[in-house]
Amino acid sequence: MKDVIIACDFAGYDQALEFLDKFAGSSRKPFVKIGMELFYGAGPEIVREIKRRGHRIFLDLKLHDIPNTVRKTMQVLSSLDVDMTNVHASGTIEMMKAAVEGLRRPDGTRPLLVAVTQLTSTSEDRMREDLLIERPIEEVIAHYADNARRAGLDGVVCSPLEAAAVKERAGADFLTVTPGIRFADSAADDQVRITTPAKAREIGSDYIVVGRPITAAADPVAAYERCVSEFLG
Repeated sequence: MKDVIIACDFAGYDQALEFLDKFAGSSRKPFVKIGMELFYGAGPEIVREIKRRGHRIFLDLKLHDIPNTVRKTMQVLSSLDVDMTNVHASGTIEMMKAAVEGLRRPDGTRPLLVAVTQLTSTSEDRMREDLLIERPIEEVIAHYADNARRAGLDGVVCSPLEAAAVKERAGADFLTVTPGIRFADSAADDQVRITTPAKAREIGSDYIVVGRPITAAADPVAAYERCVSEFLG
């Protein structure tokens, strides 16, 4: 199922809930992303409260540590009843397998688990110069996606520009969660590998993550509805 995820990148509990209050009268409860800023600022209770309000949640903490630590941390996160969470693909197949194991609940269910390939703020030049990764960025991302598939994950986080290559390498059912989305008339901010909601739909993104074009809009509800319309058609 394709959907638009709003990145609730706020510093505190009250600020996030005030934003979501704007959608109280909407027929569609937005899928929301809780990232490090909000989670570290407000703690697990913000997850519980947003779930109580009926929203699906992508908990975006990008775990990257030794397999045992990731496994134990995922056990804690799975108890929060989130719908999706993530790790860094560069943490190795072993680490990703440990994440899957940790997320699995006693009844056998678990949230969707996706792996971050390369951040949308990372250009190929920065990848080569800062990280000493010499392969082309699309090739690296496709390889990371294949590793994630082999580890049992549901998909990856990548820019929409690599979504088609990921699908080709890992399969049509392998999810692509794509940040770096801007309206045609929006500023790029600190993103370098970006596209529009409509183009992301054409390329094959399953979920798009949209932050400032919605959260900083004069009318966030209208901006969200525009995004849904352009992405879902």
